[in-house]
Amino acid sequence: MSNIDIFIWEFLGTAVLCLLGNGSVAAVVLKNSFSHGGGGDWIVIVLGWGFGVFAGASVAAPSGGHINPAVTLAVAISGGVPWSSVPVYWAAQLLGGFVGAWLAWAAFKLQFDAMEDNSGTRGIFCTSPAIRNAPWNMVTEAIATFVLILWVLVNPPANEALGYAGVTFVIITIGFALGGPTGYAVNPARDLGPRLAYALLPIKGKADPGWSYSWVPIVAPLIGATLAAGLAQILPVVASS
Repeated sequence: MSNIDIFIWEFLGTAVLCLLGNGSVAAVVLKNSFSHGGGGDWIVIVLGWGFGVFAGASVAAPSGGHINPAVTLAVAISGGVPWSSVPVYWAAQLLGGFVGAWLAWAAFKLQFDAMEDNSGTRGIFCTSPAIRNAPWNMVTEAIATFVLILWVLVNPPANEALGYAGVTFVIITIGFALGGPTGYAVNPARDLGPRLAYALLPIKGKADPGWSYSWVPIVAPLIGATLAAGLAQILPVVASS
């Protein structure tokens, strides 16, 4: 597959992911939405992101359905994609996250406009920790990403049987089990692309984009992915010894 094809599919898949994921949060947070105040807020958000992964990865299936720079890094470490294609994947995923967030804003523009105070809307687009402590926030994000990437790399029979539905189940479980402390970005593009969009969107009374924290959901998932890929490389050796 050419790099142009990779770019197109990864862009479209990541855009769908963030449109549906950011949209599920907007439905909970914004007033004058039928989901607002309806209860089960965290459940709506976790399921929205989980099935957003299913939809986005399915759209991006021709390019491998990565829709996540951490996945691309792990696959490259494992020899699944050439290193020369990694920047193409990453650029497409970042732009897709940016555009998907813009589309989510467009879908809810009337709700944003009707809000008296938009200072609490940043969380629709990107993550922030419940308790700010960068080293421990890094640990949380790295652990969550490690679980995701390890499952993707070492469980090919289940992947073949369940397809992207299997990844969806893992994402939903990570959200319920590990998402509380940091909002479980586990995907640099899913966080940075929408954060950039939030910085540029004409939302009245919005908060700052939170740049001082923005590096955590970029660096930590890449660390978690690298560790998972390294372990996946030695597991067959351990099993055969």
